[in-house]
Amino acid sequence: QVVLVESGGGWVQPGGSLRLSCAASGFTFSSYAMSWYRQAPGKERELVAGISSGGGSRSYADSVKGRFTISRDNAKNTVYLQMNSLKPEDTAVYYCHVNFGYWGQGTQVTVSS
Repeated sequence: QVVLVESGGGWVQPGGSLRLSCAASGFTFSSYAMSWYRQAPGKERELVAGISSGGGSRSYADSVKGRFTISRDNAKNTVYLQMNSLKPEDTAVYYCHVNFGYWGQGTQVTVSS
């Protein structure tokens, strides 16, 4: 059974930082690319960042380049999203995704003063 559990969301002021984690189980984590998506109220879910199975290749949405960093620890079956210089427009529910079609339950990130 594939399970993805996100954590690390919360409220932060503009300019602040958060680190999201996604713990995976039920599949061979080190064999699959992983991604972070987000969905803001009234908007479609969008891809934020992706990382290859070995971690050597990473990609980012233009809106987060230079501010967010995706990483993974295959020994811990966990993928991370370090978010710096957060803006109010980063407010959304953030989801972990594995590329054969499973999603986590999401974690809320709220950026406001």
